[in-house]
Amino acid sequence: MFGFFNKTTSTTEQPPDAQQTAVAQTGWAQRLKKGLSKTRERLGGQLAGIFGVGRKIDETLYEELETILLTADVGVEATNSVLERLRKEVSRQHLTDAAALRSALAEALTELLAPLEKPLDVSTAKPFIIMLAGVNGAGKTTSIGKLAKRFQAEGKSVLLGAGDTFRAAAREQLQVWGERNNVTVISQGKGDSASVIFDAVNAAQARNIDIVLADTAGRLPTQLHLMEEIKKVKRVIQKQDANAPHEVLLVLDGNTGQNMVNQVKAFDDALNVTGLIVTKLDGTAKGGALAAIAKVRPIPVRFIGVGEGLDDLRPFVAREYVDALLGDTEE
Repeated sequence: MFGFFNKTTSTTEQPPDAQQTAVAQTGWAQRLKKGLSKTRERLGGQLAGIFGVGRKIDETLYEELETILLTADVGVEATNSVLERLRKEVSRQHLTDAAALRSALAEALTELLAPLEKPLDVSTAKPFIIMLAGVNGAGKTTSIGKLAKRFQAEGKSVLLGAGDTFRAAAREQLQVWGERNNVTVISQGKGDSASVIFDAVNAAQARNIDIVLADTAGRLPTQLHLMEEIKKVKRVIQKQDANAPHEVLLVLDGNTGQNMVNQVKAFDDALNVTGLIVTKLDGTAKGGALAAIAKVRPIPVRFIGVGEGLDDLRPFVAREYVDALLGDTEE
């Protein structure tokens, strides 16, 4: 009935020193910048044109900037908010040269995105149960594997619940992750998602596991009967622990741009989403959509992904993101 693999063991590696941390951070900043290159080419490249030295700040410039932000999927509400902030800065500082607006734009975007910057804290419960949801193709199963590896590196024991019972490929993919990383995987050949997650939570409680990553079947928000099934998974978890799931993560495909906002609204209304993972930002020119989410439904972005590597899923930092998004005006 169950597919079991050996329980992960805690790591005994010492934390990196400050120099190693700095090198790793620099490497991530470069990967993030490279990953967001398509959005930056659309956004930053056009900004270089309107923020040229000698250009004056006027209504035509604001109109051009509005168009640029909208085409980068920043969204109407967020674009209006940013432009309002810029107009106030121009008035307050008596700015006249457009070149001075770039830093003001970076500050406005950073301030807008700052509420999304809230790292995930898994120390509040044991087992800490994380339920993951999202549409098919968003990168949910891959993100689970990356999260498992990340938590292992922090010395946590991890258990995976293969709750996507609609796709055999999803179960097989999780089992591969389990074998590769020496993590227990609970799965069933038959049965519904709720029963699999029920067994996974029971196993984690019995084995004193730190973290449970509970996969669920991908579905569109418009598939109301399937959304009801995912609500059932949450109710089953709550029967085992009234405070669980301790985190409900929605995985979003960065390529979908403004559609991410619609998904966030629908899944949040159904599940009370507590965090987001935004994947595939390296393949899209729509990275500005995070600003739209920040304005419409500011749910913390726990992690962003800019590649296929295990280290390409990292916590979201607003300033890093904006710097990678805008680039240099000279680019």
